[in-house]
Amino acid sequence: MRVHLCAVGRLRAGPERALIDDYVTRFNRTGRALGLGPFASVEVEDRKGGGMEAEAALLARSVPTGALCVVMDERGRSMTSPEFAEQLARWRDGGRQDVAFCIGGADGLAPGFRAGADFALSFGAMVWPHMLVRVMVAEQLYRAASILAGSPYHRE
Repeated sequence: MRVHLCAVGRLRAGPERALIDDYVTRFNRTGRALGLGPFASVEVEDRKGGGMEAEAALLARSVPTGALCVVMDERGRSMTSPEFAEQLARWRDGGRQDVAFCIGGADGLAPGFRAGADFALSFGAMVWPHMLVRVMVAEQLYRAASILAGSPYHRE
């Protein structure tokens, strides 16, 4: 199952980019044998200042046709890392070819886009900077692949 990260905004070089690159490399290496990956990232940017609705339209176009759309939202479902790994495996085993994790901009996701998603995932009730959420998604994908592979990376 191919994994896509569709996010509003451009991530420049820096510590967040280095962390994402590291976790993506690890995920691709670990996930390959599990039928997870490769990981692809798509960044969209509303240069015309249309707000959340314009960002939502750009995000919608970045999600591959037929992909399961997962929005990152504080109102979504909170899961443990093992639960997230099990969910990824269920999507994969259910025949999903693609899953897209969508991250909104500084103002979040447009309500219509959020409502149209297949799944809403939360990293807790706190609001996180969208650039950090990218790092957290990449790390949790690697952690999920590690859990599914029986690797000692995740300790309970």
